This record gives sequence, structure tokens and C-alpha cells, in this order.
Amino acid sequence: MNEKDKAKTIVTILNKIYPTTPIPLKHKNIFTLLVSVLLSAQCTDVNVNKVTKFIYPKYNKPEHFVKLGRKKIETLIKKIGIFRIKAKNIYLMSKQLVEKHNGKVPKTFEELEKLPGVGHKTASVVMSQGFGYPAFAIDTHIHRLAQRWGLSNGKNVVQTEKDLKKIFPKKKWSKLHLQIIFYGREYCKARECYGLTCKICSSCYPSRKKPIITKKA
Repeated sequence: MNEKDKAKTIVTILNKIYPTTPIPLKHKNIFTLLVSVLLSAQCTDVNVNKVTKFIYPKYNKPEHFVKLGRKKIETLIKKIGIFRIKAKNIYLMSKQLVEKHNGKVPKTFEELEKLPGVGHKTASVVMSQGFGYPAFAIDTHIHRLAQRWGLSNGKNVVQTEKDLKKIFPKKKWSKLHLQIIFYGREYCKARECYGLTCKICSSCYPSRKKPIITKKA
């Protein structure tokens, strides 16, 4: 099966299982989406949502977090992994938004990636889920599955992103990002499928016998 046919098969399977793709991180506005994406590094969306449901009703603007200061932000998010680093980034990012962007989240990759703690993946999620701009945010799930499904042999997320953008049409990128993450968590798990048992793996590689060990991003 060539890449194009594989891509069509994958899209068909994913659209059947996940016709709609709700944004997993709960948020009140684009700024709180940005904060949640920062908090979600090395942490589950479920855990982030548990913590932020007590924060966002009261604190949901950059000005609020600047006023809180680093120590109070730490206290609010201490149930989340690497909370001190995240608190520092959220504080500095909020400060920069207030000082340079009138408290508004910028609408370009370039400006977003200049914010403290915001890398390309975070910027891609905000551009896609916040502003509706086609973006293909690549996290470790997607990197792993792209290798397993034979869509990329990228040794890092940058290469994987390039490969996937070539294979799939631009208008599908944002939805696919979420569909692939949902599918990876539910059906093609890191330590269960190994490229052999799920519907996508068995459809794309019906004669595969050996488990696929993927390279980490």
C-alpha cells in the first residue's frame, strides 16, 4: 500500500471512529487555552482540566496572572508535574502579553514562539484550536504512530511534521492532529499494539509479523 492509499485508509478509519473532535483541554478563551497547553507538557489533559477548573473562573487573563505573581501561580498548579518551571513560564508569558501585545494572544507562529515557554508544538495547538488556522501539532503520540503506520521515519518531531503535511491535505491537519491522539490513546497504545493488532496497523500492514519498536522523538 503506497503512502496516498495509506493516508486515505487512515482518514476513513479515523472519521468513522471520531467524526467530531472536541478540544480535550477545557478553556474559557484563547489565553486560557495557551496556559492549558503549557501545563499539559508531561501531564495528562485530564489532570490539567482537574486543576484549571478551579483557576479559570477567577483567573483567565494575562493581567490576572501577572498580579498573582510566580509564587501564587505555583500554589495554584502544584498538583501538575514540573509546576515551578511552568509557573515561571506562565508568569513571564503573561507579563510579555501585557507589555507587548495589550494582553492579547498573538495570531502568528512567529510571535507566539517568542513567548516564554512556548515552542512550535504549543504554538501549533493554539493556532489550530484557538484561531482555526490549519496546523499539524506533533506530540510524542503522533510521532510514534507516524512511524508505526509507515508515514514517516523522522528521527524528530520536525521531520515527522514535514512528512505528515506532505501526505495529508491542509484542510484536514487540525482535525487529524486530535483524531490521531485520541486513536493512539485508545487503540494503538505504546505498549499494547506494537504495530500489529489495531485496525489501522492491520489495514496498512496486513502481513506484518514483527512488532515495531519506534524511535523516541
